[in-house]
Amino acid sequence: MKEVHVAVGVVRRGDTVLIARRPDHVHQGGLLEFPGGKVEPGERVQDALVRELHEEVGIDVCPMSLRPVIGIRHDYGDKRVFLDVWETDDFAGNPVGREGQYVDWLPTVALNPTDFPKANRPIIQAVQLPRTLPISAGRGLSGGELYEAVRARLEVSRPDWFLLRAPWLQQSGYIAAAARLQAYCDTAGVRMMLHGHPDLIEAVPAAGVHVPSALARDMTARPFASSALLGVSCHSDVELQQAAALGADYAFLGPVAKTTSHPDVDPIGWGEFSALVATANLPVYALGGLGTDDLNRALEAGAQGVAGISYWW
Repeated sequence: MKEVHVAVGVVRRGDTVLIARRPDHVHQGGLLEFPGGKVEPGERVQDALVRELHEEVGIDVCPMSLRPVIGIRHDYGDKRVFLDVWETDDFAGNPVGREGQYVDWLPTVALNPTDFPKANRPIIQAVQLPRTLPISAGRGLSGGELYEAVRARLEVSRPDWFLLRAPWLQQSGYIAAAARLQAYCDTAGVRMMLHGHPDLIEAVPAAGVHVPSALARDMTARPFASSALLGVSCHSDVELQQAAALGADYAFLGPVAKTTSHPDVDPIGWGEFSALVATANLPVYALGGLGTDDLNRALEAGAQGVAGISYWW
């Protein structure tokens, strides 16, 4: 079965994105979609997207403003597609359904995967996830000391999200610190990811749980409902495919560069990272020896963004 290459545009305006509704008579008709269309033979995907956005919704976009988001391959049974997704917030004109279709700006947080074709789920994940995901450290700190240290950093840097990682703590101490931090996050508008066993979400109502690769490889299904996020640490193509099969909302992949925490581990480098991400049907963060200065390089390699300890801690 031939694969259809489709250019997809995530057009942002503040905290909203441009959405259209597919005509009833076409494949997946009646569902919402991100605007875009088929890439013609020999056509650059950026040029195809610029053309489709003008033809479909009447906006003009400079190809140089487009940034890669994610690539998704999906088999509907009667049709195979490769969604080549790019984003921009730099456009001219007021969007209008030039083919009679409904178009509107929807809040990013309100996007519901059930309103879209199934292949669009990773796009929604990518759109709603942050570009940087800081990770806590503080090895040797008690639960109370960890709470104070993390809260102090949150008050200074004000990240939208962060991952609470403290593998040296006993589970009871970790849960106690996490519960106190979650209470603070609820008032500060910060989303906290827990780190460890999926059952942690039953003890602390955080944004979700990030699962180490050693735990994820033995899992056969998503461990909790989609109302909580599932992250997975990965180091190989096999582990990325396992994360996608579990319905993970995102993955970490690395180390991309040398790290001070694991100096004896050889980094995979940007070339290998990019090749692995190209086969992953979920958002992937670059991890290992990276900071916010590496964000543009990570995006060019197909990453969702960068995650790390040293640039935050």
